[in-house]
Amino acid sequence: MSAFAKTLSPALREIRIFCCQSNQASAGTRQFILSTYPVIKKHNPDLPVMIREANGTPARVFARFERGVEKHVELDDLSSSDVAASVARILSVS
Repeated sequence: MSAFAKTLSPALREIRIFCCQSNQASAGTRQFILSTYPVIKKHNPDLPVMIREANGTPARVFARFERGVEKHVELDDLSSSDVAASVARILSVS
């Protein structure tokens, strides 16, 4: 969670998180949202962070950067800490 306790890159335009609200494969992603979303918004209040829950949706996160560059990673069956590591990895600007 400490990776998110700072202002993220200004090149980052939006974060979209998708998961299933009941599927066990999305449990780590749901826990990540509960524990990390407040920290991200506290340090990046103007950054759009969209969370979409839908039955049967695979857990994944998309990061959109300036100039339309987009990265994503699949999060199914990952623990909350693995989800945090995966999200932190794609949020770093290449």
